[in-house]
Amino acid sequence: MKNPSDVNPQELSALIASRICHDLIGPIGAIVNGLELLEMAGGSSGPELQLISDSAYSASARLRFFRVAFGAPGDQMMARADTVTMLEQIGQDSRMKVNWLPEGAQKRSDVKLAFLALQCCEAAMPRGGEVHVMESDGSWELIARADRVAVDPALWAFLEGGAAAEEAPVPIPAKIQFMLLPATATMLGRKVLASLEDSQLTLRF
Repeated sequence: MKNPSDVNPQELSALIASRICHDLIGPIGAIVNGLELLEMAGGSSGPELQLISDSAYSASARLRFFRVAFGAPGDQMMARADTVTMLEQIGQDSRMKVNWLPEGAQKRSDVKLAFLALQCCEAAMPRGGEVHVMESDGSWELIARADRVAVDPALWAFLEGGAAAEEAPVPIPAKIQFMLLPATATMLGRKVLASLEDSQLTLRF
């Protein structure tokens, strides 16, 4: 067992994120279940209830996504059906369409990297677009296409690494995935390779 003082700050942050998401999934899931029971019992309906229901489902889906993306990585396997369902639910509030092509279950650590990469793609496609997620013999590739791809050079520097990344300012919380993706990949013994064209963004790890 590690001494608390020896824990990597990044690992500690991931454990904190896992804990927060874990604790919040329970009560939000209870709200979702309560709404379903209310509907089955013929309870009140209307735009107010629909707004609460949509918000609860969205919050539940996002928390499960964030738990993987920002939580602690691991070697446990994630079923393909669970991953696809999670992405479909998240996609209801997004302009980005995700095609998850890997077959079968995947390591949680790999899905974590893919989810962080998806957030980078989403941030780079302000008008929405489509992302294909592929895996072959442990190598992953995300190809994002959109009418307009726009990446802040300062954020792109984190994905490319090197001196430019060391000089780039810390991103705002909404764009922290650009820093976390390469940092997490390095922690897992991987390296992120990124390329950008006018209408296409490619990330590999």
